[in-house]
Amino acid sequence: MKLTDIYPVEKWVELEQEIHDRFHLDSNVFNVDGIRISEFKAWVNMLCPVIKATDKGQSFICAVAHMNLAVMAKNSGKAVVEECDAGLVKIVIPIFLRETFLGAVGACGLLMDDGEVDAFLVNKITDIEEEKVANLSEDIGSISSNKIKELISFVEDKIDHILTKE
Repeated sequence: MKLTDIYPVEKWVELEQEIHDRFHLDSNVFNVDGIRISEFKAWVNMLCPVIKATDKGQSFICAVAHMNLAVMAKNSGKAVVEECDAGLVKIVIPIFLRETFLGAVGACGLLMDDGEVDAFLVNKITDIEEEKVANLSEDIGSISSNKIKELISFVEDKIDHILTKE
């Protein structure tokens, strides 16, 4: 069973958009293989698209963070909140239908309360100049732990509604 078997892709896109609009985070729904199920993309900062535009950034920062957190979320059955190697929050909420793992909702792109972008590490991984990373990071907002809890509850409620209405 796939996510699109229980809910049309257009409806998953609506959830991605709603998360973006309400919580000001990049948001995507991922299948069991960690692949986005839609083409929806709405950036919340100027740094992330530059990181993702490099093969090393996509492979060694973004994909690694998602895959590691998705495994943790799948194994625990609970949402996981961590920072990616760039220093930005990454939230992964697993989607289960009974005992079957179907994928996850991911949200990212802001700093945690006390977080900061790691320009040095981004440079070492991607070869993007530290000064450019710093300049692109100037406008990145933050998200409180309370707002993260609110996001998790919101997404879990939406997933429950999706799974129980069918």
